[in-house]
Amino acid sequence: MATFKDIVNYYRPYHTIAIFSIAAASIFEIVELVVPYAIGQILNVLSRQPVDKPVESAIALFAQVSGLPQNQLFSVGVLLGLIFVATVVRAPIQLWTTWWFHWDIALRSRRDRARTTIEKILTLPLEFYDENNPGRIAGRVARGLENHTWTYPEIAGQLIPKLIRVLGIFVIILLIEWRIALLFLVSFVVILGISLKDLKQLTEQERKLDKYMENTQSRTSELVTNIKTVKAFATEAQELKRQRQRLNREFKVVEYRIHLGYIKLATWQKTIVQFCVFVVLGLTLTATLSGEISLGHFVTTLTISNMAYAEMEPINNLAEIFARRYASMLRFHELMQEPTGSDAASLAVSSSADTYSFTGKLELVNVSFAYEPELPVLQDINLLIEPNQTVALVGRSGSGKSTLVKLLFRYFEPSSGQILIDGQDIRSLDVANYRRRLAIVHQEVDVFNGTLLDNLTYGNRQATFAQVQEACRIARVDEVIGQLSDGYYTVVGERGVRLSGGQRQRLGIARSLLVNPDVLIFDEATSSLDYESERSIQLAMRSILGTRTTIIIAHRLSTVREADKIVVLDRGKIVEVGSHAELLRHPGIYRRLHSLQETGELLS
Repeated sequence: MATFKDIVNYYRPYHTIAIFSIAAASIFEIVELVVPYAIGQILNVLSRQPVDKPVESAIALFAQVSGLPQNQLFSVGVLLGLIFVATVVRAPIQLWTTWWFHWDIALRSRRDRARTTIEKILTLPLEFYDENNPGRIAGRVARGLENHTWTYPEIAGQLIPKLIRVLGIFVIILLIEWRIALLFLVSFVVILGISLKDLKQLTEQERKLDKYMENTQSRTSELVTNIKTVKAFATEAQELKRQRQRLNREFKVVEYRIHLGYIKLATWQKTIVQFCVFVVLGLTLTATLSGEISLGHFVTTLTISNMAYAEMEPINNLAEIFARRYASMLRFHELMQEPTGSDAASLAVSSSADTYSFTGKLELVNVSFAYEPELPVLQDINLLIEPNQTVALVGRSGSGKSTLVKLLFRYFEPSSGQILIDGQDIRSLDVANYRRRLAIVHQEVDVFNGTLLDNLTYGNRQATFAQVQEACRIARVDEVIGQLSDGYYTVVGERGVRLSGGQRQRLGIARSLLVNPDVLIFDEATSSLDYESERSIQLAMRSILGTRTTIIIAHRLSTVREADKIVVLDRGKIVEVGSHAELLRHPGIYRRLHSLQETGELLS
């Protein structure tokens, strides 16, 4: 669970300079109080009333050092010099010792945390992405970073120095008239105490609002991603109605719980502040008329007390702003506290010396796995795959084929048993270097918004153009190149929208070949393609078979006819093993599936 401490630690690398800049800002806020104090002393000089002893001693010292006569004009000149230092000299120094560092810290922290956020995103377990879509994650990160960036200059650069300034005003009033100072202190404590209590309640509402907004943004992201499906089913009206309901729910929380709460809070704050200002005015006048304080002290007390009460509004506004942002900042830190996945690879760039090399021999020994303990997906799997052998995994949907591949890639760890490559338990290997010796072509090939060449070399940026051309020839991508306007440098669009499904599949095969994997996996690579595209992919796959260990997962049995070994899975267990011809010779699941497909019936 994230706490306020996590928000403070967001800026931890810059704590030293933060303390300096906050202290400097606070000192300058106190220095600014010199102006009303000096003006009050000038009034005493002009009305020939006594000035304060520290001021009198300072004037005498300056007169002694300068050799000038200590008269009314000289006293006013010294006080004007004090005002000059507190205003004109202070102005340029303050900007560079405060605001420069406030924003420097905020911007540097944003850069640092954006980097660690990307690291976190790259190391979160796959289950997290099953439960949270890109829009939800991106929204939480964007709001968290943005609010942290804007909050620091406001809280460190304004709120804390303003509170220090109020404390300085209390000290000055205390030296002039302790009873007025006591009233001043009590009023501030009461106002701030009640404000913090109300803000705490409003922060809870902000937390609910942040979750509502996250859900709305998540659905909007899904609408953008799945817009073709929305249009195909003509569900625009239903989606709009659903989003309107979400937006109305957000509005009611913002308007009638949060905004109304802030208005009520500001209403009584302003009323109490104005009442306190009037009381201070009455008490100050009474003390002046009774001769307890001088005219200069009257002006100073009235001026700085009004300055203090005037600070209540910006202090409350800053506190309100912080309360509005608090929930999203905590949500950001909750994301950063998500546990790293057991499948997380090292983010350090490995050298050539760290690279593994395998013959491609795989062995699964008594492997079992379950996402939920009571629902096993794989049970007691024993399978040996020899180097350069082609093995096909077939079976009904949900039989465990894709889960087995996920275990091979170490996205998950087996509940029991071992997976060996060249006799080594894959759990003992560095996960990143191990995965670099594997490659997979999914049913839906992920394509980045960039050029075709960028996508081809994604797994191997050191590949030469000749290697790219050879991989494209094997995968039959070269047939596609001539159809594209800029050849290899054609921008393929977001998620490869400018490519057909078959073209994306061929791109995926070529990309996999360019990493020269020891084990190559085809996961339903042809299941969503038309006959012509499927035939092209099968020809590309045929030219690869026997060059490395190959695992093929397929519903369409025409894809696996030439496999050295066909493994039939049913309800998480291996029920048949053999070649295409061997499995057709005796009754079983494979022969039934083959018959269904030959007659054009759908698989169950």
